[in-house]
Amino acid sequence: MTFKEAYTLYYDYQKGKIKDSNLKTYRDRMVYMGLLDNVELVNLDWNLYQKWRNQMNKTNLCDRYKTDIQKFIKQVINFAEKQWDFNLRKFYNRMEPFKTPGAIKKEMDFYDPDEFYKFLSVIDDLRDRCLFQILFYCGLRRSEARGLQWKHIDFNNHTLTVCQQVLNPSTNNKDSEWYISSPKTNSSNRTIPVPDVLLNDLLKLKKSNEAFKKFKLSWFVLGDDQPITTHQFYSRRDLYANKAGLKRIRIHDFRHSCTSALISASTPITAVSNFLGHADSTETLETYAHLIKKDYQKITNYFDNMEQQYNQKSEE
Repeated sequence: MTFKEAYTLYYDYQKGKIKDSNLKTYRDRMVYMGLLDNVELVNLDWNLYQKWRNQMNKTNLCDRYKTDIQKFIKQVINFAEKQWDFNLRKFYNRMEPFKTPGAIKKEMDFYDPDEFYKFLSVIDDLRDRCLFQILFYCGLRRSEARGLQWKHIDFNNHTLTVCQQVLNPSTNNKDSEWYISSPKTNSSNRTIPVPDVLLNDLLKLKKSNEAFKKFKLSWFVLGDDQPITTHQFYSRRDLYANKAGLKRIRIHDFRHSCTSALISASTPITAVSNFLGHADSTETLETYAHLIKKDYQKITNYFDNMEQQYNQKSEE
């Protein structure tokens, strides 16, 4: 059995078991398997793996993405071992993450609070205002914000619940075609607090929607009986960024902006992790380590202030 035959069977096996978005990820990774395609599984060895790694290193892909592509090889190997009793541990265990010596991790782009408030100040439309507040104050992913329905907002307890997302079919990017899916991961299911400033705007938006006779709690917060389209995210971001004279950041960077604000406020990393819906704090630390390092000065300031306060008390 060749490696291509194995991953084709693995792909077919996963149909109906995983999300369309994950199947698309598999298809995207298959493109990089060329060197291994016609190799029989029993002939996978260290030299061949090194050739494949060298080929991957000639691409412009970042180390993290190359490592993610390599995970597909591991998934196929695990599948082959379980299905047909292949013993590929020796090959599997020698695979290691890509790490370019001296590579500097690309820092994320985000709005600091002053920039965000400047961005928000030029938005007159209430729904658009709520849209970007949800992204910034709640750190929701785009798909999670699209899937947010009024029944997920608890105005009494000042919370919102993330329990679904809205995606477009991976084979068709038309915004008119969409479907509701479970969140990205199990840990993405979460209930988080909503700041009063956002909650008040959401209440106003809900009341305006209730004027329509067909209104239901199953309506989408950022749409109506249909979710907001992905195109609308980008067009509205461009409109208000240009109007405010600010740089354009990615929609996902509003989530990074939220995280940056939380870390700057010295929020415990475990709380940040739960707020974002990460599987554990390790993922948060790995993703936002550079932001945490920037706050090291706060640590020295804390101890300097502690000593000053002690000295003052001693003099008294």
